[in-house]
Parts: sequence; structure tokens; C-alpha cells
Amino acid sequence: MKRLTHIAADGRAQMVDVSKKALSARTAVAKGRITLAKETVALVRKNEIAKGDVIATARIAGIQAAKRTAHLIPLCHTIPLSEVKIDIDLAQNAAEVTCTARTVAQTGVEMEALTGVAVALLTIYDMCKAVDKAMEIDVVRLLEKSKRAVE
Repeated sequence: MKRLTHIAADGRAQMVDVSKKALSARTAVAKGRITLAKETVALVRKNEIAKGDVIATARIAGIQAAKRTAHLIPLCHTIPLSEVKIDIDLAQNAAEVTCTARTVAQTGVEMEALTGVAVALLTIYDMCKAVDKAMEIDVVRLLEKSKRAVE
């Protein structure tokens, strides 16, 4: 089994030293879902939630969160994000959020993609909680990550 890189030999948590790694173009895609009552989805579609435009607000919140990941997750590196894209698809009784994050850096961008999804979902929850007491956030996961050499 591989050694956990965030754990020092003496058991202390540590930030991984990536200074010797080459810059790579990196992409990560994460996805999550929140179940909603059909009536809540209808209100969101018609932009009739009292707090405002749920989709636009959740999109901005997800982007902002991805940009602040290193401030939220203690051992994450601060990386320059080239792009953060939040897509929100409404279904009959749910919303699915997908976050694509890109960077050119010495470490991956998956935590930023996951954070973007999680906060977008939490924003939907916050904005709809007055009308839907049975919402559930689930299945937040990394779908893919990739890297390629930068010339």
C-alpha cells in the first residue's frame, strides 16, 4: 500500500513539498447531487425562491469556494486556477452540480473541483430550506482528473 504523503514519519500531519515537481496542465471534474421536492424544483425553475436566483447564486458560490479551497482545507496548496466552471442541471426531483477546475501547477486541482461542488450544493440547500425540509445532499465525488506536461 502507498504511504500517505500528508503524514510525516513521526505521524504528524504535514503539507507535501511539491517544489521539485514540474508544472503540469491539470483538470479535475467533480459532481454531486441534492434531492429536492418536485415543488421545489418548480420554484427554482420559475425563479420564485424568496432568497433569489438559486442557480446563479449557487454557481457563483461554487466558483468562489473553489478559489478559496486552500483556506478551507488545511493541507491544500494555494494554486492558480485557470478556470472554474459550475454546471447545474435540474431534474424532476434533484439538482446535479458539476465543477470543472483547471490549473497549470505542481499539484492537482481535484480538491478545488470537489469544494466547488460541495459549496454550490450547500448554497442550493440554504436557499431552498424554507420550502423543503427533506432535501439531501449526496454522492459528491471526483469523476476524473488528468494532467499533461506543459511545454
